[in-house]
Amino acid sequence: MHVPDGFIDAPVSIAAGAVAVAGVGVALRGARRELDDRTAPLAGLTAAFVFAAQMLNFPVASGTSGHLLGGTLAAILVGPYTGVLCVSVVLLMQALLFADGGLTALGVNITNMALVTVVVGYGLFRLLLRVLPKTRAAVSAASFVAAVVSVPAAAVMFTLIYAIGGTADVSIGKVATAMIGVHVLIGIGEALITAVTVSSVLAVRPDLVYGARGLLKPLRLHTAEQKADGPAAPSRA
Repeated sequence: MHVPDGFIDAPVSIAAGAVAVAGVGVALRGARRELDDRTAPLAGLTAAFVFAAQMLNFPVASGTSGHLLGGTLAAILVGPYTGVLCVSVVLLMQALLFADGGLTALGVNITNMALVTVVVGYGLFRLLLRVLPKTRAAVSAASFVAAVVSVPAAAVMFTLIYAIGGTADVSIGKVATAMIGVHVLIGIGEALITAVTVSSVLAVRPDLVYGARGLLKPLRLHTAEQKADGPAAPSRA
């Protein structure tokens, strides 16, 4: 999914860069409402996890491989605006330090892997939670479906960008078939990682999952003395 330098022509790369700058600017303003004493440390951990996970490729089919995009996962854990920032920072560091995606194509990569995955993934996640029961299993299931859809959605966006400004001598039909078909399979792997991660955090600290706030009751710890004494009797006036 990382687009290298020269794969998209200059006018389209500049246009995608403008979209990316605008999206990151909106995310910077929106993240102020999402970040607090709980989510700020988790945002750093989420960015680090996405960075590490994107460096690991898993086999898909016909000799191809894929890796986590992380937009949906980040949005569910720390909020959509902060999620965009987390993935954008990861993409910037990968381009600067590992040449994973070109600097001139950074706008294309941020548009595909940060903006599209967060908007599609988190939007579908919230929509599903409106109709599903308010349980941890439902939150995990919604995160799975959202992640599955977000990855081929990013592939569709790349295909559209390639159709407008692609420089390679490959037909748009072949690009669409290869990108969308493979990324449907990659989406399944991403969905498994997303659902397992969200479920794991929900099991220990459901209050840290931004997408589930207000839906699940926080865990309560009971000491041995409280269990022995039983519930306190109601006071009488």
